[in-house]
Amino acid sequence: MSFSLSIAAKAQFVAYPTLLAVSFINSNSSTDISIPIEFIDEKSVDSSDANATIKLVTPEGKTFTNQLDALTYLSSKFPTILPAGEESQSWVKFALDKLYIKNFKELGLDLEKLESHLNLRSFIIGYQYSLADVAIWGVLRANALMGSVIKNEVYINVSRWYNLLAEDKRFESTIEFMTKSVNELRKSAKAVKSGGKKETHKANFDIELPDAQMGRVVTRFPPEPSGYLHIGHAKAAILNEYFAHNYKGKLIIRFDDTNPTKEKEEFQDSIVEDLALLGVKGDVVSYSSDYFDKMYELAVQMIKDGNAYCDDTPLEKMREERMVGDPSARRNRTIEENLKIFTEDMKNGTEEGLKNCLRAKIDYTALNKTLRDPVIYRCNLTPHHRTGDKWKMYPTYDFCAPVVDSIEGVTHALRTNEYRDRNAQYEWILNALKLRHVHIWDFARVNFVRTLLSKRKLQWFVDKNYVSNWDDPRFPTVRGVRRRGMTVEGLRNFIIAQGPSRNIINLDWSVIWALNKKIIDPVAPRFTAIDATNAVSVKLVDGPAEPYSEDKPKHKKNPDVGTKKVIYANQVLIDQADADLTEGEEVTFMDWGNVIVTKVEKEGDVTKSVEAKLHLDGDFRKTSKKLTWLADTPDKVEVDLIDFDHLITKDKLEEGDNFEDFITPETEFHTKAFADLNVRDLKKGDIIQFERKGYYRVDEPYQEGKPVVLFTIPDGKTVSRYGAKK
Repeated sequence: MSFSLSIAAKAQFVAYPTLLAVSFINSNSSTDISIPIEFIDEKSVDSSDANATIKLVTPEGKTFTNQLDALTYLSSKFPTILPAGEESQSWVKFALDKLYIKNFKELGLDLEKLESHLNLRSFIIGYQYSLADVAIWGVLRANALMGSVIKNEVYINVSRWYNLLAEDKRFESTIEFMTKSVNELRKSAKAVKSGGKKETHKANFDIELPDAQMGRVVTRFPPEPSGYLHIGHAKAAILNEYFAHNYKGKLIIRFDDTNPTKEKEEFQDSIVEDLALLGVKGDVVSYSSDYFDKMYELAVQMIKDGNAYCDDTPLEKMREERMVGDPSARRNRTIEENLKIFTEDMKNGTEEGLKNCLRAKIDYTALNKTLRDPVIYRCNLTPHHRTGDKWKMYPTYDFCAPVVDSIEGVTHALRTNEYRDRNAQYEWILNALKLRHVHIWDFARVNFVRTLLSKRKLQWFVDKNYVSNWDDPRFPTVRGVRRRGMTVEGLRNFIIAQGPSRNIINLDWSVIWALNKKIIDPVAPRFTAIDATNAVSVKLVDGPAEPYSEDKPKHKKNPDVGTKKVIYANQVLIDQADADLTEGEEVTFMDWGNVIVTKVEKEGDVTKSVEAKLHLDGDFRKTSKKLTWLADTPDKVEVDLIDFDHLITKDKLEEGDNFEDFITPETEFHTKAFADLNVRDLKKGDIIQFERKGYYRVDEPYQEGKPVVLFTIPDGKTVSRYGAKK
């Protein structure tokens, strides 16, 4: 099969998608194809299409000069090499129509769409290269603006995907070949950099999971339903999902419900909902309690094999013995005695059984203290929320995790490195029970300054009424940060940016909020709010006799956001902070025009009122002050703007610190303000920007007689938010 492809030299960058498609076809060793490529001067491409940069002649005698037509044809001829379904075709058209733009403001909106789509995706469609990957990468590679965008990771998901593909020789090396050929054609003495690919600081997901086989990797996320998901859990969930799907395997969501004292259906339901919000969907949902019978049988087997014993040593003494490496007095109980206590007393929750626990018989002198005969079963008479009072004893996490991981077919257990010392214990249990091996990969937990992630400590704040509930905007729970204004995209982008690194660092919240800003800024509608405290009335002496309104865009750079009503009147309000004006001064009222101050009334340092006249012919570029303003009409809306501080004052609590000694005295700050009438239409959860004030999330929408409540959304820059006192 033979084709003929000519690519115009003058516009060589534009034709990257077609060249890449040819590279993919030629690199398929099972296909006997010849597609000779000739680089020619643009004027030699004979076509009625003024934008033509290629000339593809097919074996059937057809000629294509348009890249979309050529790519569509090539994918139809080689569907296994360049799969292109309906969704893929729409992305190809998107790339060719939108991503060649050299205006960054316009390009940014389309890159946001691509950024959102690539959340937790390695490829544009499905789990392999498609025509969409070829087209989009080629267009981005052709766009001169993208070099700095990729290098600086302005869009993290796009950079990750772009660099992944750049490492495939069919991508970057093809561009190098094209550049070299064009240079030879031009006989230019000037060297052109071949590709320009540079290393960028990005999360490295190439961790080479041991023995990982495509289609066979199984990971698991095992939350305990004893509290709400926090940002640390979110990282574990998203990373486990990422690797499961990256290897075309499956993810198990398993509720580790082995401690009925702490667990509630409320927590279980909230975890399901929060995972759905994060877009994390398990291929299988299971419960540790599904395996209580099997774990009981295996525990009995451990006793029979001499690998476990029952111990009624008092708790404090047991801890002391484990600390110094002394053996328990019960370590040499007979197998028969251990079986009786475990299968009768502990199982039935008798008085004698309640005194005992079951311990693995490993090595009480081990340097790794997790191997010093850890407890693997303990009694608990609290009814279980799924199994009721059937069981009076339950396995510990340390026993349950390796056993159920092996039984459920988990191939790779990804978990935070706080469990690293327990890895040896995990392996010992699998070996003692002759269960299938499971690989462990531990990654660093996510830590933030001045933030508690312990469920026990977070519960304390709830119980002591320091916060309203687990969804309080000061909490690091998924619901808390969502209520504060974190988007799902922002949260996921942050986690993907961190990757599966084992390096433990204490992050400032500004990192994650800066990523969130990239998501909300292009789509958040703009409105106006004026601080109510000492708001300054401005009388425009030549202003409109009667208030009138005009439709204006909610977002000047994104018309798709819609329009809003802006009221113009001869009486307006401005912030006290903007009212340090002098008579004769010319300032700009944003989105209206210039005004000239004619009179200022003050009491001390407080401006009480201002008179001014319109000067709409004035040049806004010549004024140093650009002021927000609001028509002082009955339409204005009362709002309550709430900002927050961290719950604790110390960046990092050390071992031995009592967190109660570092509680921030005041963490909630209210600002009363007036907003424009459009705020009446906002719904709970809407994210907006008040011009020159910042981003906000609606917590309580408009109700007659009540102020609209909005929470400030940190933007990653403003020091007065999320961590600084006001």
